[in-house]
Amino acid sequence: MANHISSEKRIRSTKTKRTLNRYQGKTVRNTIKKVREITEPENLAKELPKVISQIDKLAKKNVIHKNKASNLKSKLMRKANAAAAPAAQ
Repeated sequence: MANHISSEKRIRSTKTKRTLNRYQGKTVRNTIKKVREITEPENLAKELPKVISQIDKLAKKNVIHKNKASNLKSKLMRKANAAAAPAAQ
């Protein structure tokens, strides 16, 4: 049990931040799953910048680690490049 006013406030603010971080993280994970299911290169090229922006925001806020963000973006870009390669030939 908290003994100080500041520690009680810290508990409240931590709970609020944790809830928001979990919501944002889950939203991005769902978006990534939807992007991975896209097969058309045009739709993938349209959705990819939005997802990458969301991933960067999570990394900036330390919701996810910067290296994890980099790995996620790299995997998505490899998928996009692979989907665009057969269309170019």
